[in-house]
Amino acid sequence: MAHSLPALPYAFEALEPHIDAQTMQIHHDKHHQAYVDNLNKALAGSGAEDKSLDELMASISTFPAGVRNNGGGHWNHSLFWSVLGPNGGGQPSGKLADAIHAAFGSVDSLKEKINAAGATRFGSGWAWLIVKEGKLEVCTSPNQDNPLMDVAEVKGTPIFGIDVWEHAYYLKYQNKRGDYLAAVWNVVNWAEVSRRFEAAL
Repeated sequence: MAHSLPALPYAFEALEPHIDAQTMQIHHDKHHQAYVDNLNKALAGSGAEDKSLDELMASISTFPAGVRNNGGGHWNHSLFWSVLGPNGGGQPSGKLADAIHAAFGSVDSLKEKINAAGATRFGSGWAWLIVKEGKLEVCTSPNQDNPLMDVAEVKGTPIFGIDVWEHAYYLKYQNKRGDYLAAVWNVVNWAEVSRRFEAAL
C-alpha cells in the first residue's frame, strides 16, 4: 500500500493573515507531495512498503537516508497540518492545560520555550512539544527527524510541532523566523493537540 498525501483539512487561505495561502499551497502540494513520492520510491523493493509511518520511524536506523528524510518529512507534515486550524489560537483546556502548567508554569512560558527552541535550531528542523514518560517536554530535531525515530536525541511522542524549514515561512516572513514562530500560536488547533496528548498517555 503506497503512502499518500493527506488532504489539507482546511482551505489554503484559512490560516491568513498568519500563514499565507501561497505558502500553504506550495508547502502542502509541492513539498509534502515530494516527501510522499520520494518515500514511495525509496521503499520500492525494500520489503517494507506496507509498514506504517510509525513503524518506519521506530526502526528508521535500519533504512537508508532516503527513507529517513522523506518518511520523516511525511510524518512531520501530516502532524503539522492537523495541529493548525482556522479557528485556532486561544488557550488549551482540560488535562492538557493542567499538564502544561505542571511542566512549564504557564502557557506563555511554554510558548516562549518552543519559540526559543525553534529560533535556535540551526538550519532546518522542527521544534516539538512531546510526551515523555507521561510528562511534557520541549525539544528540537534537525532536518526531517522527529522524536519517534530510534535515532532521536530526545525520544517521545510528538503532540505539537512547528516546522522551521525556510519553506514554511520565507514568502511572508523572509528571514524573520521569530515573527513566524510568534504568529503560529494564532492558528494552533488546541483540540487536536489535546486529543494527541490524551492518546499519548
